[in-house]
Amino acid sequence: MTIHVFGVRHHGPGCARSLRGALESLRPDILLVEGPPDAEEVLPLLAHEGLTPPVALLVYPPEAPDLAVFYPFAVFSPEWQALRYAAESKIPVRFIDMPQAHRLASALEIKKKAAALAAEAEGNPPAVEEGPSASVDDVVPSDDGADGGETLHHDPIGLLAEAAGYGDRELWWEHQIEQRQDAVGLFDGILSAMTALREKVSTLPGEEAKREAFMRTAIRAAQKEGFARIAVVCGAWHAPVLQEPDKIKGDAQLLKGLPKIKTAATWIPWTHSRLSYRSGYGAGIASPGWYQHLWVARDRAALRWVAQAAQLLRGEDLDASSASVIETVRLAEALAAIRELPMPGLAELNESLLSVLCRGEDAPLGLIRRRLEIGEALGEVPPETPTIPLQRDLEAKQKSLRLKQTTEIKTLELDLRNDTDRARSRLLRQLLVLKIDWGKPQKASGGKGTFHEHWKLQWNVEFPVRLIEANVWGNTVEEAATASLRESGDEAADLPALTALLDQAILAGLPAAIDHLLARVRSQSAVTADIGAMMKSLPALARVARYGDVRGTAAADVMPVIDALFQRVIVGLPGAVSSLDDSAAEAIVQSMGEVTASVGLLDNPDMRADWQLIMRSLADLDGCHGLVRGVACRLLVEQQVIDEADLRRRARLALSPANPAAEAAAWVQGLVRGSGMVLLHQDGLWAALDEWLAELPADLFTELLPLIRRAFSEFQVLERRAMGEKAKHLRRLGERADARLAADAAGAAGLVRERADRVLPILAQILGSTRHAG
Repeated sequence: MTIHVFGVRHHGPGCARSLRGALESLRPDILLVEGPPDAEEVLPLLAHEGLTPPVALLVYPPEAPDLAVFYPFAVFSPEWQALRYAAESKIPVRFIDMPQAHRLASALEIKKKAAALAAEAEGNPPAVEEGPSASVDDVVPSDDGADGGETLHHDPIGLLAEAAGYGDRELWWEHQIEQRQDAVGLFDGILSAMTALREKVSTLPGEEAKREAFMRTAIRAAQKEGFARIAVVCGAWHAPVLQEPDKIKGDAQLLKGLPKIKTAATWIPWTHSRLSYRSGYGAGIASPGWYQHLWVARDRAALRWVAQAAQLLRGEDLDASSASVIETVRLAEALAAIRELPMPGLAELNESLLSVLCRGEDAPLGLIRRRLEIGEALGEVPPETPTIPLQRDLEAKQKSLRLKQTTEIKTLELDLRNDTDRARSRLLRQLLVLKIDWGKPQKASGGKGTFHEHWKLQWNVEFPVRLIEANVWGNTVEEAATASLRESGDEAADLPALTALLDQAILAGLPAAIDHLLARVRSQSAVTADIGAMMKSLPALARVARYGDVRGTAAADVMPVIDALFQRVIVGLPGAVSSLDDSAAEAIVQSMGEVTASVGLLDNPDMRADWQLIMRSLADLDGCHGLVRGVACRLLVEQQVIDEADLRRRARLALSPANPAAEAAAWVQGLVRGSGMVLLHQDGLWAALDEWLAELPADLFTELLPLIRRAFSEFQVLERRAMGEKAKHLRRLGERADARLAADAAGAAGLVRERADRVLPILAQILGSTRHAG
């Protein structure tokens, strides 16, 4: 009875190839792999051809799916090749790590305590358990099985690389392992190196010790069952303490009384980018796409890699000739020879690509790194894979609507007059309700009408976890989204939040949620006294009324609610704008803009007339904040309710010396909001502004200058330039007019003097005066 321990790094083609060769040579009768025993029920799927890496084992507690953990595998992962060997050889295979049923028990306890503390702080019982969720880094296998906090057992590969004179551990690993031509002595060398490192560690963190105790216990169980050739595949750090499990005592005592919870497991698709350490994955590697290439291209790897890079560049309309490909490969091989390497590695290829194919430009090389070196390959799982009802419903809808899951960014244009496109839009919006943003709506352009929608699609490998979380709402996407919106509506604290939820329900096509939320909106709008909340709620309702029918949703029930809210806003707004400070005035004018947009969207003449009348009232209202009066005046200008003469009159009144300068500045700030082109043709306004600024005392001008600058800072550069030219032109016109008046006055004064000089002597004689005589 022999035990053969193979210490590996979790992802690497050289290590995986060496392990596969070692297993085929050993021909064990049982295989023990570092992994979660909770997932053994889905291991038989390894024999299914439809299970295509990259994939991941997903283990989660049904009562807290947000604590789900992942165990990713690529085709070049040593553990994956070991599992595939066991499936093909039809030998037993077991996972021997500490079960997540124990590891997640403490995380769930922390979550419950956090929820209880939060509820206690708010004075409410913890009706829904919420708390910190476990991240991927907390639970996935760490690099080389080293999960501790100290450098020695946290990064043994880094220490070995440093001892060998390498500053880059990835480079050291590639030279020593990935570029090996055979497996002779590899695992003995790894075992010797790790044994030397572990001699310097006296104790391990508590969970690390328990994990290794579980592994030894599983090995002893296999021995007792009579297996003669036992193969153990584990992280390299653990290998020394698993070689002779009977020599280490106290495992049973260490594992006694551990807390335990219920868990479930399944396979899910994964991506190469999620294997990258850049994604935050604890056992990440730098270049999963390159490792995939090394596994597939066993001969002439360098040539094939450069050829793929050239094909990628050509696809982006970049020059990549065959001659450049040949020259790049020659340079890479020359660099490898100079560095005494058996073959060019990624470092040599990148240097050669940058010099030749990319012509020294970083941007093309960055494209190669993203698309080839890392990549976005998405794995597949067979239909027999255990799934929750909600996921099965989504998969059925995806198939019927011809929406394919892919991690590549895709654009989708929908015509809502088409039944299929309308169903696609509803599905994507229902998923958004469930916080699964597979599709993100984009702003439409090109004037194709409100029945067109533009979407950006990109599948995320973590969406299955969110589906598990959302399954509590229902077994279909529509049921789950409806239940989620209904509960959110019951918990909504104000009218704007309710109308935003109603907007979501309308767009997602959820009739039951629409009816429930409409009832909540009616009841809430009847009791609310907050004018600002009423104003903020109108845009969502207006969108429902305007666009609901385009999506096949009746919107007639919404108009009575809109009419009631609007009339209450009209009546209450003048009283709501009195005695406002600056922040309150800013909030009110934002709400005014939303109501203006809603009125324009509904295109109701009576409503527009009422709104313009109340804006005229606010523009003339004494004691109203200058910002509010300025915005009201601006809205009247935009809708051509007042002409240039009326605007000039209002500007002179608002900017007269009788008004405080700060109040006048606030009026200007409100008036110039929006498009600058509307105001460019108002000469009277610019003249009043110029006169007001010119007459400000120096100290007050300095004080108000930041406000004036802020008022004009939101305009586009071309708009500000046009305004500057406008002010300059009006100033020149004013200067010319003043010059003409002065010339005329001077001319008139000269003519009177000359005539007076002729008349005065005669007048003096008549009057008998000698002053002007002669």
